[in-house]
Formats: sequence, C-alpha cells, structure tokens
Amino acid sequence: MAHDTPPLAERSINDVARLTGTTSRTLRHYDDIGLLTPSRVGTNGYRYYGADALARLQRILLLRELGLGLPAIAEVLAGQLDDTAALRDHVRLLEGEKQRIDRLIASVSTTIHKLTEGEPLMAEEMFDGFDHAAHKDEVEQRWGADSYAASNTWWKAMSAADQTAFVAAQKQLAADWATAAERGDDPESDAAQVLAQRQFDALVGIPGTPSEGKAGPPQEYYLGLADLYVADPRFARNYGGQAGAEFVRAAMVAFAAARWS
Repeated sequence: MAHDTPPLAERSINDVARLTGTTSRTLRHYDDIGLLTPSRVGTNGYRYYGADALARLQRILLLRELGLGLPAIAEVLAGQLDDTAALRDHVRLLEGEKQRIDRLIASVSTTIHKLTEGEPLMAEEMFDGFDHAAHKDEVEQRWGADSYAASNTWWKAMSAADQTAFVAAQKQLAADWATAAERGDDPESDAAQVLAQRQFDALVGIPGTPSEGKAGPPQEYYLGLADLYVADPRFARNYGGQAGAEFVRAAMVAFAAARWS
C-alpha cells in the first residue's frame, strides 16, 4: 500500500509554521502571491517544503525582519532590486518614522514634566506626533477636501481626554484584528464578526465622512475602506501586514453581506 510520506529533507506546512514561528495562513498567502511556492503538494493537499524552498523562506523572513514589505521582498528575490537598494528605501521610511517617534517621546516627556510640576497641559503639545492626519491625501482624494476639513475640525474640537480615548480605541481594535488574523480565525466566525461590528461602530457619525449624521456608514463606504486596507501597505501594517489586512477585508465583506442582504 502506497503512503504519501515526504522525503526526510522535506517539511510539511505545519512543521514549517511551527519551526519559523509564523502561521500556515501566512505560508499559504506567500504561495498565493507567488512569493514562496512549496516544493510539492501531496495527495492529501498538504504543502511540503524542501531545502530550496526552506532557504528561500529563510531569506524572506530575514527581509521581513529588516522591515521590508512583501512587494519589495518579491523584487529582491526576483533580482529586480538588490538588497542594498531595498534597504536604502527602508532606511528612508525608518528615518521618517524615527522623526515621528522622537516627537512622540518629546510630547510624552512634556506631559510628564507638566504633570509633575503642576503646570497646565496643552493639547497641541500632548498630541504632537500622534499622526491623526496621516491619511489626509487618501481622505481628500476619495471624499474631497471638505470631508477632510470637517474631520480635522472635529478632531481638534475634542478634549485631550477624548482624543486619548479615541486613539487608544483605534489602536486596540487594530491589535485585536491582528491577533485574530495571526490566530487563523475564520473571517465569518463569530469572533471576527464582532470585530467587524466594532469597525462599523467606530465609523458612526464621524464628520466629513459618508457616515456623518447616520446610524452607521453606508455599505459602499464600509466596503471601500475594506479594500483600502488591503490596497495600501501603510494601512495593512495596522493589521499585522498584508495577510492581516486581507483577513480584515474578508470579515468586513461577510459582515456587509449579512447586514445589507
């Protein structure tokens, strides 16, 4: 009786996920986008990885560790972009992020000093470096300059406490999405749909958006944001990367199908 037993040098997708600390979902995503093809697929449908595939995965993970996005990694591995050029691009991104982090450090240090000395706090100082306007261009391009202006006015009218709470809620939601994606949740599961509901609720009534004055965002707006999270790697980073963003979109699409069916 024949058995589908892989050669000793090969590892199953579950073995590779365990050894590398990644997930089988991530490895399947790498296969889907042509970044890492398994050495073979067994009769049981399992992916198996031989020495060459494992060596390629090692390089992918190294480049990810250095902070390169999947498109840049694909270019490096295809020989269209050498490691040095890719890393120079990444250094430029890191320098920009460092400047923002330096502003955050200065902002928090100022808050600590003023709280210690009993001095009055200024919201402009407290929130310097919190990039609430990071997606200004996207908002203006999709919904117009008036929409961004209204949202920005709404933000600046918030108290410092409300701004803090809003930022914390957004970061927690993004972290919960990333955790669910990394855990391998089904996008249509109850847990994922609770997150999709939270995403929906977070958009309710924000001035300058299509949800202003409504009980919730319209279907087109909600699904448009879902696509944006995947299309723009800056958004995808909020959810743990491209695979995480695609998980978020899938869950939001399932939520929309149930809500607007």
